[in-house]
Amino acid sequence: MLVKWIRCTVVDRRGFERGQRKWAGLPGEPGFRGQGGGWSRHRPGVAHIFAFWESRAFYDSFMARSHDRLASAQVGTFKDAQVKLFEYRFDVKTGFEPRFTDADLVRVALCQVHEERVEHFTLMQEKVWNPAMAGSPGMIRGMFAAAPEQEFLVLSMWRSAAEHGKYRTERVERLALRAQTEADIAALSGDIVELEPSWTV
Repeated sequence: MLVKWIRCTVVDRRGFERGQRKWAGLPGEPGFRGQGGGWSRHRPGVAHIFAFWESRAFYDSFMARSHDRLASAQVGTFKDAQVKLFEYRFDVKTGFEPRFTDADLVRVALCQVHEERVEHFTLMQEKVWNPAMAGSPGMIRGMFAAAPEQEFLVLSMWRSAAEHGKYRTERVERLALRAQTEADIAALSGDIVELEPSWTV
């Protein structure tokens, strides 16, 4: 499964949200699995969109055919768009599906990992971070995905901000020590996204 993450700064909120509704045409596209997104909790005006495709071939076909027509409604409503593509590797918890209707919040982390530490980092995701997140009340589902240049995406969906907050304060420092995260990661960025139900496709 291919994961597309778009992050942009919105300059015309009303126009952007109107344009976002045009993506309702996506379910007719071959290989499309789901899309959702929302607003950053920490950065005013920053929007995140997450789209899922069965494979790179289906995605490339869509980009060549229908993408520009659907995207035209949002031209001029945002700036500084960053687009990244990742290949799904494994679930966080079980049975990941690109569904957004039962979550309020998405936590997204982008990890740039030292080349010689990729194997260790991936193992720690499976053995340390995944069980901790999977055992957290309010964490619904998540996934781990990879891109070239040792970049990794960790995406988790949460029922509410309060439940995500409990997990953060209680666990993260202890888990980071156990997983030797500092030794693995060259750079880490991320965000907490409040989902907009009207953006879910």
